[in-house]
Amino acid sequence: MTIQEQLDKLGLTLPDAPKPGGNYVSVNIRGNIAYIAIQLPKLGDNWIYKGRLGTELTSEDGYKAMQLCALNVLAHIKKYIGVENIIGFNHMDAYYQASEGWDDAPAIVDGASDLFVNVLGEKGKHSRAIFGVDKLPRNFSAGITCSLTIKS
Repeated sequence: MTIQEQLDKLGLTLPDAPKPGGNYVSVNIRGNIAYIAIQLPKLGDNWIYKGRLGTELTSEDGYKAMQLCALNVLAHIKKYIGVENIIGFNHMDAYYQASEGWDDAPAIVDGASDLFVNVLGEKGKHSRAIFGVDKLPRNFSAGITCSLTIKS
């Protein structure tokens, strides 16, 4: 089953890969490891899910924000690597900005983790780290970076 067929089952669409917001590349390949630069909840030119979780945004919004970040990761994989060349995801770093006292980070980061596993199966399983930060670019609520092993 293709990525798009898996996404169709989930009612999701793969967006176009967002352009970098500065002087860097979105995908950096060294040997058989690919590093995906931070992906934010951006859809085309639209900046979505901006603000702090727990005040301007709900935990459900956070889950969807992380899911959109993961969709952008998959869009970059499709554009620069090819899904068929994935051996497996290695690690994901997840970043979020929230109000004081909000503590639902593992559940919102599952928005990305669930998507990778649901779409890629065993290849989508990964370790992860979660970081609460004071500020993300453009006031985005969430962002993720990933590394994965690919065929040489």
